[in-house]
Amino acid sequence: MKKFIQTLKNIWSIEELRNKITFTLLLIFIYRVGSYIVLPGIDPNKLAALTDNTKSGMLGLLDTFVGGAFSKASIFALGIMPYISASIFMQLMTILVPQMAKIQKEGESGRKKINQWTRYLTVIVTAFQAAAYIGYLRSLGEAVVPSFSVYFWPSTVIILTVGTLFVMWLGEKITDKGLGNGTSIIIMVGILARLPASIQQEWASRITRGAGGILLILIEVVLLIAVILGVILLVQGTRKVPVNYAKQIVGNRQFGGARNFLPLKVNASGVMPIIFAQAILFLPTLFSYGGTATWTKYFTDHTHGGYMIVYSVCVIAFTFLYTALIFNPKQMADDLKRNNGFIPGVKPGQPTADYIGTIMDRITLPGAVLLAFVGILPGIIQVIFGMQQGFSTFFGGTSLLINVAVILDTLQQIETQLLMRQYDGLMSSGRIQGRQQVTAGGV
Repeated sequence: MKKFIQTLKNIWSIEELRNKITFTLLLIFIYRVGSYIVLPGIDPNKLAALTDNTKSGMLGLLDTFVGGAFSKASIFALGIMPYISASIFMQLMTILVPQMAKIQKEGESGRKKINQWTRYLTVIVTAFQAAAYIGYLRSLGEAVVPSFSVYFWPSTVIILTVGTLFVMWLGEKITDKGLGNGTSIIIMVGILARLPASIQQEWASRITRGAGGILLILIEVVLLIAVILGVILLVQGTRKVPVNYAKQIVGNRQFGGARNFLPLKVNASGVMPIIFAQAILFLPTLFSYGGTATWTKYFTDHTHGGYMIVYSVCVIAFTFLYTALIFNPKQMADDLKRNNGFIPGVKPGQPTADYIGTIMDRITLPGAVLLAFVGILPGIIQVIFGMQQGFSTFFGGTSLLINVAVILDTLQQIETQLLMRQYDGLMSSGRIQGRQQVTAGGV
């Protein structure tokens, strides 16, 4: 405990780090205040139907990502999610379209071009989503003030679009002058903002059972800690492939021959497969909004067995697809050959590429299965323990993966700052292993 307090003092004593933390907290505060500002023309007292509809299903998940702003009809109701969608699309284009890949390889100028196109695409995506959100608000009843109804549509589209762009700007400023990846931190803050209310709801539902309810809460807390530790292992897990470097004789001295390792990630695709799977499952709900047909449970009810099967298949399929897009065994084999490296017992060139590809396929399968299990875990936990959906979402899925990954990234940056100034790190092991970025937006 004493060492931990000393570490906190060391963090605060570094002026650069202190300024970054203060700046980040200030922008987060601005974002949270904006989440409570209701759209013009909306009567806040008549949003009960909107709040009820966002307690479960896909809308509940969206409301979680934006910190409850969706259910409050806030100016930040769409949050940063349109920017994330645009970033994912642009990232896929840089992989699938050769011209886009060429632009990305142009260095800083290419990166600026792609970022600018991402912003333009964000405006388009936000405008479409804002129009859909307006239709959704009108379908709920008399939340819109009648005297403002004529101006409600154009003003709301403009405000929601500007709100998303402002949140995007906050994220970029946190990345440039703050601590950590701004986009990821904003999403994490939105998710964690609903944690106190979710705990309160769970406590209220359990306390009525007396001692048995308190025991269930303790079991849930222990289980949550175990799940968090498991997700940390999933995010950081690697498989090491031994690599030897050829010996070179220079004069009378001999160099090389040392053994190194290629770290291949168990979960190279990060959280992307879960995001893609949820996007695919959300599409049928657009064509069956308000429907009560049994088949809709396969796409909206995360406690339904059919939903879990469909969701798991999508996650596993997207894990292999996305890993194949971002992982290039041929390039890795060429890099090894160029640096006089080789895998013991495997010929250089194409045999090395095939070997690395085979190893990657073998470790991707258990990683994909674990990722699918983490994705459906909230539904399983909710069914087994009968807990509230808001609290169950913190036991897995995108929420827990994003929180763990962002916290590890932020701690890694603090750790680096401390070690550069010869202070003790945050961890006794000395290093915190981060994760790779999975989107242009940083999610």
